[in-house]
Amino acid sequence: MALDDLPRLALIPAGEFLMGSTGGEEDERPVHAVHVDDFLIGIQPVTNAEYAHFVRDTGHRAPSIYEIPLVVGVGGIDRQRVFRQTAASYEWVKSEPLPERLHHPVSLVRYDDASAYCAWLAAVTGRAFRLPTEAEWEKAARGGVESKRYPWGDEIGPRNANFLADQDARSSGGTTKCQTYPPNDFGLFDMVGNVWEWVQDWYSPAYYAASSARNPTGPPRGQLRVLRGGGWLASDVRMLTCSYRHKVPPDTYSYGIGFRVACSPPVTVDSPQ
Repeated sequence: MALDDLPRLALIPAGEFLMGSTGGEEDERPVHAVHVDDFLIGIQPVTNAEYAHFVRDTGHRAPSIYEIPLVVGVGGIDRQRVFRQTAASYEWVKSEPLPERLHHPVSLVRYDDASAYCAWLAAVTGRAFRLPTEAEWEKAARGGVESKRYPWGDEIGPRNANFLADQDARSSGGTTKCQTYPPNDFGLFDMVGNVWEWVQDWYSPAYYAASSARNPTGPPRGQLRVLRGGGWLASDVRMLTCSYRHKVPPDTYSYGIGFRVACSPPVTVDSPQ
């Protein structure tokens, strides 16, 4: 596998940060100090072009509309119809991504698909690739900016990220090419907006009260998985904060859900811009 085909990584230095928010949802509290060892994380979500190497090499199912996920099915026939209609433009054709979306984040991936990609990438590179933990993701998203709502500060607008600033524009919205918006101070793009991102952790609403103060990895089991970062469909800007915790059944997949990779050093990394 050529070096140019690998997700580019940035080093997040070891250290402590304040995780959670006093002004967020109940499951974002209490705010607590967490130490995270240094790690590497993709500078952007995994793209369709990068994911295509995995699909071609393994025969893993390509992003498409398969069984209806639980979160859509409970919404009834109308919601299922809207899901299928909107998802259709994100489906791959003959196991290949659409050329115009090659450098957009891959979507229509379940937690298991994202984990399988990480396992494949680890096997072909000899590096311990995986999904980031919830704590790693939040530290990376904050970009060293302590206790702010978003990776850049406390205000948000359409110049900062790809989200549904105008709910009436949903039909014309969608994912955007990675690196369209400015990076945070760690050199990471699309940490909020564009697509929700899978992380490793099971979800527990009370986990923060019992979380380890060093390298927490979430509860040992659960019924729901955690997504972070909001996405292009998010119209409530609270969902786009660094601390917001979205929880869904593991079978969930959507045209607004993707992921990025993480691993432990040492590897060659890109310095933040």
